[in-house]
Order: sequence, then structure tokens, then C-alpha cells
Amino acid sequence: MDNLTEILKPIADWFGGLGTPEPIVHWGHPFFMSIVVFVMGSFVALAGWRSRQLAVTDPDGAIKNKADHRKIAPLMYIFLASGYTGGLLSLVMQNQPILESPHFWTGSVVIILLTINAVIAATGFIGNKETLRTVHAYVGSLALVILVFHAVLGLKLGLSI
Repeated sequence: MDNLTEILKPIADWFGGLGTPEPIVHWGHPFFMSIVVFVMGSFVALAGWRSRQLAVTDPDGAIKNKADHRKIAPLMYIFLASGYTGGLLSLVMQNQPILESPHFWTGSVVIILLTINAVIAATGFIGNKETLRTVHAYVGSLALVILVFHAVLGLKLGLSI
């Protein structure tokens, strides 16, 4: 058993003591995270890219898309971070090794990338620098691409347990 599993075991045991049905423990994380990734993630990415593309041709459309991106992206980040934690606990509850899972590693990379993006945005792009806005756009897009791969790995993991 790895150190991370040992740390999370008491929390997972507490949740396990709630009598949650096995299908919820097994498929709850993928079900809810697929909604966050595919619905919220698509919306956030499209709104962000539209705000960049419409900046010259439709300033009002750009403002609306930027506002939508700013409203939903923080919620998506919170849901992903919560889902990350829930996924770890689900693995522990199912007696699965955490650190051996490629699904764990892709999820960790995504959380790191989105944290970097959140910090960039929280700084106001350090004086609204276009270079940082571009980095933000591409880092966020990379995170979503990795999340699709992450979902495939998660489905494979879920079917193997």
C-alpha cells in the first residue's frame, strides 16, 4: 500500500461506512466527471476561444463570451478538483492502487495545468498581457485534450475493476 492510500484510507473507510451502493462507488465519479468535462469543459473552451475570435469582428459577442467563460470556468475547476478527490477516494474504497494508475497521473497533470491557468487568470494576466492570454488559451485547451484521454483511461479502468 502506498503512502497516499494510507493517508486516504481512514477517509475512504468513513465514506464506505455510509452504505453507499457499490455501483455508485464504482461509477459515480465517471458519471459526474463526464458531465463536468464534456458539458462544462466544452462550454468553457468554446466561450474562451469565441471571446478571442470575436474581439475584432463582434466586440459585444466577445464581451458576452468572455463573461460566460469567467462565470463557468471557476465552477468547472472546483468541480474537477472535487471530482479528483472523489476519484482518489473511490479507488481506495475499491482497493485499487492509486499511483500505478495512468488515470491518476493524467488527472494530476490536468489539475496542475488548470491550477496554472487559474493563477494566470487571477493575476489579471499580469497587466492584461496578450502573451499570457494566449498561454492561458493553449494551456486550457491542452488540459481539455488530456481530459478526453483521461476519460478513455478512466473507462478502461472502470471496466477492469
